[in-house]
Amino acid sequence: MNALELRALHTVEDLGAAARLFAGIWGTDADHAPVSAELMRALSHSGNYVTGAYESGRLAGASVGFFGAPVGTTLHSHITGAGAGRGIGLALKLHQREWALARGLKRITWTYDPLVRRNAYFNLVKLGARPEEYLTSFYGAMHDAINGGDESDRVLAAWDLAARPPGTDGTAPVPPPVPADADRGVLDRDGRPVLGPARSDTVLVDLPDDIEALRRTDPAAARAWRLAVRDTLGGLLAEGARVVGLHERRSYVVRRPARP
Repeated sequence: MNALELRALHTVEDLGAAARLFAGIWGTDADHAPVSAELMRALSHSGNYVTGAYESGRLAGASVGFFGAPVGTTLHSHITGAGAGRGIGLALKLHQREWALARGLKRITWTYDPLVRRNAYFNLVKLGARPEEYLTSFYGAMHDAINGGDESDRVLAAWDLAARPPGTDGTAPVPPPVPADADRGVLDRDGRPVLGPARSDTVLVDLPDDIEALRRTDPAAARAWRLAVRDTLGGLLAEGARVVGLHERRSYVVRRPARP
């Protein structure tokens, strides 16, 4: 990959390019980009995080965040879009981390679709963020190319900025231990979710191989995955359990708090 230049976006021209980039990634027309140039202009002018990643002078990624609650501690990262497989998304998130630390912030939050395996791996393993809350149909039905009309369930992920991201000190991320008596709350069986018990202190929640492809080829299976993960992962988080990592790039490892 060519060297990246990361810089704040301010001008109408640069923000228009970012809106078109987002529209291309999410598969919408330019007039219905996930974030408009006008909104980014307002966020940028008021001191929020609006940054582009340039590769050989071409905009290849962008990220938008704004200050959130609790006031003075949190940046909420609303959207980050970049070409896959070239490290641009990671570069943007690490830049966002340094930006937030320079302003005395303690954490960054964002939402993501818990069914998208590559995003779960990126967020939990590459960055070290942790899901805190399950949000059912957070944005309503979304009809872009990525969400395909599915209900927009999200988890709220939180990134503790006091901890170094895994792997940045030269060591490999340590996977969470999975005890032998862990329950399989959701099990992938031939591409379909099978609900199992979720009573142990540790519960595994499988994810589909490619939910975006499944939405196009087998909407009924995609819907089954949505409901299975919503019921199991959402229920566990609501009870106070916490996701502590990802097992074999496939399963959330969910742990209940220690019992008195």
